[in-house]
Amino acid sequence: MGFVLSKAMNDSLKRQQESMRLQLERQLVLQNLMRERQTAMQIAWTREFLKYFGTFFGFSAVVLTAGAIKRKNPAVLLPILPLSFVFSYQYDMGYGTLLQRIKGEAENILDTQSTLLELPKGPLTFEDLEKIRISQSKFFIEK
Repeated sequence: MGFVLSKAMNDSLKRQQESMRLQLERQLVLQNLMRERQTAMQIAWTREFLKYFGTFFGFSAVVLTAGAIKRKNPAVLLPILPLSFVFSYQYDMGYGTLLQRIKGEAENILDTQSTLLELPKGPLTFEDLEKIRISQSKFFIEK
């Protein structure tokens, strides 16, 4: 009789563990899909911004060049320098290899400089959260 009960409990435990494993796998897949969609949105936003900024940059370059020629003062061209840096960054983000370089650097930090990732005062614990919750509670009455 005891053997039958323990076998049933073991089977139940195995089914529960498999269910938990399946749920965790689904959560991981969902998180990855959400991250991919957010990254795709960021890249798409950058590419759209680049269209407008590229137009502004081109128009500004033409106007500033014409102004420099008309006034015979090359200093009028100085605003093109910072604008070109912004344009280059946006282009690299939207169509270049910036994301691959960022990913590589992030992997390097995770592998070789993990101490930079530690939270101040260590990771949060349940007890820490409870202390904060109780101290911020307006309805908590201490005896």
